[in-house]
Amino acid sequence: MIKVDDLTKYYGATLAVDRVSFEVQKGEVVGFLGPNAAGKTTTMRMITCYLEPSGGNVEVAGHNVYDHPHEVRNCIGYLPESCPLYPEMNVVDYLTYIAELRQVPSPERRGRISEMVEVTGLASVLYKDIGELSKGFRQRVGLAQAMVHDPDILILDEPTSGLDPNQIVEIRRLIRDIGREKTIILSTHILPEVSATCNRVLIINDAKLVASGTTDELINSAQGGDVVTVSVQADQDALYEAMREAPFVSEFNKVGEESVDGRAWIALEIKSGESAIGERLFRLVVDKGWSLRELRTEKMSLEEVFARLTTAG
Repeated sequence: MIKVDDLTKYYGATLAVDRVSFEVQKGEVVGFLGPNAAGKTTTMRMITCYLEPSGGNVEVAGHNVYDHPHEVRNCIGYLPESCPLYPEMNVVDYLTYIAELRQVPSPERRGRISEMVEVTGLASVLYKDIGELSKGFRQRVGLAQAMVHDPDILILDEPTSGLDPNQIVEIRRLIRDIGREKTIILSTHILPEVSATCNRVLIINDAKLVASGTTDELINSAQGGDVVTVSVQADQDALYEAMREAPFVSEFNKVGEESVDGRAWIALEIKSGESAIGERLFRLVVDKGWSLRELRTEKMSLEEVFARLTTAG
């Protein structure tokens, strides 16, 4: 559906996107993540033909962005981070105007607008001027204009930016519903939003694509092995020495302070491929004459993966 191959963009001497390649299949909802100025918005603008690439290629539904930009635009609904709404127009007039620009056939226009009003929940503000609407309703209008021509693909750049928590939940639910029928690339800084709505994640940092996969795949790849937190009644120095020598432990970190009853908490990062960790830890503790009070296995969060992939050092 979307194929990006060695996509590159320079602004003068500044390299904004550096040979980025990925594919998005029909029906996928893909989260596109990265720090500010990483190249997300520039990449999305090149896919939607708002910017011409400096190098590389993009194909959308079989259409090349260089040779067939009009066909690419027809395939895509685009919600930029700052959607260019007209505050002096009311909602229905604006959507009619966009439908005309998008060349929705006149006999179908009223039906398409009615469908978008129902899908995005705009019925209560249909005849209000856009400038009078809350940020949440303006985002809904932006989504409606992106979908009024019934595109197969939606490109959404920060669709919940500036919304309050209730509005974020509403827009997230709306995107999830739309994603049942459309292919979506979604850029956001709200990482739980990605976990809630996306099938797959792309992470871009410093103009380069640094990761691609499902949330679980990225966590497993970044983490390497499981993280096990244990509570042991033991001398801390002796415990740390034992963990340094344990063949299945790659790293360990102190968790909190030693309790009054002599219990120490420690987080262990297990080497990839190691198994039966609970049993091996229990044997180690018993052999030392200590008491194992608690053991739990944990996974990194998407926030931790993002930080690890996009933070120097």
